[in-house]
Amino acid sequence: QVQLVESGGGLVQAGGSLRLSCAASGRTFSVLRMAWFRQAPGKEREFVARVSTSGGGTLYADSVKGRFTISRDNANNMVYLQMNNLKPEDTAVYYCAADSTGTGRWSDYGKGTLVTVSS
Repeated sequence: QVQLVESGGGLVQAGGSLRLSCAASGRTFSVLRMAWFRQAPGKEREFVARVSTSGGGTLYADSVKGRFTISRDNANNMVYLQMNNLKPEDTAVYYCAADSTGTGRWSDYGKGTLVTVSS
């Protein structure tokens, strides 16, 4: 099992930027695929972005493509989500996730960090 702790959320105006961080522990970080999900009020949790074990491969939801960038630092067991040109519809709790079983399933989640974008 992997322990994940997110940070960096907050209140920002539309058009602004935030950088989310996720600290991982409990497993060898460099072998874990990592991702970010989000859940807006009254909606189901949705995929935002994922990054390969090396950091060389990324995938984004269409809604954030071109505005968000996922990255990782394997030396420090960290994964990041740089969010630019934020929109009110990006308001959500953002969760860091790990595939710790190697099965392609996101098996571990953090408790989340709230991002609020005002118009």
